[in-house]
Amino acid sequence: MSKDIHHPSEGDSNLSPGRAEWSRSIADGKSAGLVASDADHFLRQALSTPCLAAITKAEGIWLEDADGNRYMDFHGNNVHHIGYGNQRLIAALKKQMDELPFAPRRFTNQTAIDLAAKLTSIAPKGLSKVLLSTGGSDANEMALKLARAATGRHKTISFWDSFHGAGFGGASVGGEALFRSGPAGPLLPGSEHVAPFSCYRCPYGYAGPDLSLCKMTCAEMVRYVLEKEGDVAAVIAEPVRSVPYLPPPGFWRAVRQACNDYGALLIFDDIPNGLGKTGRMFSSDHFDAVPDILTLGKALGGGILPIAAMIARPELDVMADRALGHYTHEKNPVTCRAALTTIEIIEDEGLVENAAKVGAHGLERLNDMKDRLPIIGDVRGIGLVMGVDLVEDAEVKTPAMAAADRILYRALKKGLNFKTTMGSVLTLTPPLIITIQEMDQALDILEICIAEEA
Repeated sequence: MSKDIHHPSEGDSNLSPGRAEWSRSIADGKSAGLVASDADHFLRQALSTPCLAAITKAEGIWLEDADGNRYMDFHGNNVHHIGYGNQRLIAALKKQMDELPFAPRRFTNQTAIDLAAKLTSIAPKGLSKVLLSTGGSDANEMALKLARAATGRHKTISFWDSFHGAGFGGASVGGEALFRSGPAGPLLPGSEHVAPFSCYRCPYGYAGPDLSLCKMTCAEMVRYVLEKEGDVAAVIAEPVRSVPYLPPPGFWRAVRQACNDYGALLIFDDIPNGLGKTGRMFSSDHFDAVPDILTLGKALGGGILPIAAMIARPELDVMADRALGHYTHEKNPVTCRAALTTIEIIEDEGLVENAAKVGAHGLERLNDMKDRLPIIGDVRGIGLVMGVDLVEDAEVKTPAMAAADRILYRALKKGLNFKTTMGSVLTLTPPLIITIQEMDQALDILEICIAEEA
């Protein structure tokens, strides 16, 4: 693999042949000038520079660029659960700005309290203490710090190929080379990693999700490391991996029990998939396991403002004499209003139920494609977290990375935006407001683009 192309666990490469061809295809449009100006002003970094295009409008499930091209957004950085430009949210923010635009740290306000009360009312059972931050990375950093303080330990266990933030703490427990390698180090000591659950391409070498064969080795490895280390503060993971991968049945129950047995906390990072994306309010609601700490972000601000939250068991309220978060905008009434209203919209409009219904329809259609298109090796997902894993050879499951890259840009040209992960997985995460008709429209585009590779 070229040293200029990042490890395929991250998103689609901005250095691939497909991206270069895409850039040439927009060279004569209005977007090109803005993309060039962006590159002049911003520091370069993988995944985002050069940009795809310049966006001039975002509404509902749609993006529109400077040249008038419209894209159904099946990526959205997972912030667009309630759709872009939600008018109810905008009205609530305007009203909040008129009434109380800011509250300095060391003061509280009704909106912040209302948000904390709402979060604890919908959170998994037993989680009743909240801290707020401006981003998911910060929420995870707070969770790690709290786990250290509560246990008196500093070690963690997390999964390779995971993402928990771009800061030093998040990169340390994360498992993506793009954020860990080279000048990023040295990282936090005691950050132990194990291979993740991924039944289609099991890192332990088992063929398929037959638990009678593997005996859930992925969960047993977490227990093994907990036992060998003996002094782990926390296990941190996404309940549903964003690749996506679902855990095998009983996985989280086994990990929860292992944490209990060895005195480690369980932290669920539900930042990308929480608040209804999986067809339940929280990803962990699908599994028989409740975390000690839950982190939320991304969609919590309604696709308009940045806000994240950490929700914990009350027994973990042990840092009254230390600074755990202490962020300037921790109880900003405007960002708190964004989060509170977003949750209310999700509840009032039945968006969790819609995600379950439309997601099931989408997965049914994708599985039908799999039966007809040999390049599709696997379809997996839950709710509106969906993945299409492309292969060059179905028997050995060779990832079809070049094909995935071509399909990505082919779909963009037809008006569908999504991302690739692990190099070969077309990852589809539309907003919770999507209709079955819109899902069908998007999957019609996708099928045409995939069929051209078959």
